[in-house]
Amino acid sequence: QVQLVESGGGLVQAGGSLRLSCTVSGRTFSSYGMGWFRQAPGKEREFVARISWSGTTTNYADSVKGRFTISRDNAKNTVYLQMNSLKPEDTAVYYCASEGRSRTILFRMGPDAYDYWGQGTQVTVSS
Repeated sequence: QVQLVESGGGLVQAGGSLRLSCTVSGRTFSSYGMGWFRQAPGKEREFVARISWSGTTTNYADSVKGRFTISRDNAKNTVYLQMNSLKPEDTAVYYCASEGRSRTILFRMGPDAYDYWGQGTQVTVSS
């Protein structure tokens, strides 16, 4: 079965950095776009970043643009989220997800575009 396993979350001071990783098994990783979402307490899950299956296209939420970078290593079946200049409002559980359509050029921001999700990793940014 398809599994997504995240790692790299933790506690960091404002202005600091973290790198999240998500390793995928059970599907042809290189054929699917990957996304990162986050959910803060009492809030809905929101889109953070997405990278196309080819790795040539990336998309970001306005709130993280210029601070976060999504990348992928198809040889390792892993997608990364490098988070710099972290702010307290970045505190959330971060989830990686795999797009439901293979080799798609369409970018859909909503979570319904993704069919497999990781278990989430907590990121806490202290002020």
